[in-house]
Amino acid sequence: MNDRQPIQKDAYSLILEAIDTHVYKPGDRLVESELADRFGVSRTPIREALQRLETQSLLSRDGRSLIVASLDHNQMAELYVVRGELEGLAARLAAKHATPEEVRVLRDMVDADRALIGNPDAMSRANRRFHKQIHLASHNRYLVQQLDLVHRSMALLATTSLAAEGRTTGALEEHAAIVAAIEAGDGEAADRALREHISRAFMTRLKLDSRGADRN
Repeated sequence: MNDRQPIQKDAYSLILEAIDTHVYKPGDRLVESELADRFGVSRTPIREALQRLETQSLLSRDGRSLIVASLDHNQMAELYVVRGELEGLAARLAAKHATPEEVRVLRDMVDADRALIGNPDAMSRANRRFHKQIHLASHNRYLVQQLDLVHRSMALLATTSLAAEGRTTGALEEHAAIVAAIEAGDGEAADRALREHISRAFMTRLKLDSRGADRN
């Protein structure tokens, strides 16, 4: 008999996950009563969670309403600069500290994710898991905490750069190069490969945004 109980997520985690998976997108209004009904919790923890998310700038005020925040061009550019620096450091440290088992997990992720080529939403979820694994393989808890904050803010981008035609294939090739450098213990190459990966993602997003502006 299995006595293990499923882990119950708190209201904050539930709302954050909904934003991260774009159940709620930038500009969407969040209403206490609706959230309480959706997640099956009382309004008090929902209210506390919303206040916490507002403090973290993941929510903003629109009159008396709270909406999912959005990032303007300058904020997005600043976010990618910080992400590139921190992700590069994580890869460099992973090349030094990752265990053989952690490297194998990264390689297995790349192999498994080939089945997701052409599916941007699924690839986006897999991409988050891949990057999180590199963060953990850095074996630096403070860096992991800072990267968690950065990736939370990434959820405020309305679309994934993987939605661009051909980007899923390119991203996987970049992931493979990052893992190869980590496996070789080459910190400089791992750092460089991950920074280039982030740079290409940023360029792709800029192109997607420019096309969206043309349509508006």
